Amino acid sequence: MSEREPGYPEALADNRRSAGFPSPADDYLELKLDLNNLLIKHREATFFLRVEGDSMVGAGIHSGDLIIVDRALQAQHKKVVVAVLDGELLVRRLSLQGSEISLVAENSDFTDIKIAEASSFEIWGTVTNVIHEL
Repeated sequence: MSEREPGYPEALADNRRSAGFPSPADDYLELKLDLNNLLIKHREATFFLRVEGDSMVGAGIHSGDLIIVDRALQAQHKKVVVAVLDGELLVRRLSLQGSEISLVAENSDFTDIKIAEASSFEIWGTVTNVIHEL
């Protein structure tokens, strides 16, 4: 088993309490669940961001959700990215059509944003996961 860093939650299996007969599956529990290993591929290049607004509800990203953003990944066509456009931080789906770059919302109430050459534009990273409370 790997050594955990301080501050990370214990594995779910370690918190079991008997409420009846032991499960035969107990003999097969070997690995601990570490959300950092599961959700973060490039630790030094990953950050978390709280989303505000409804522009990406069609992609399952709602206001108040926490997104995991990886700066080490190359931004690709149709991937959800975090971008800065003229000083405004945006979460949108990236559209690359030839030399044309657009940021596309996943909500019909929002229009696509075509990136003009004169714009100050930078992609901060690619969204890899969404943490959504039920």
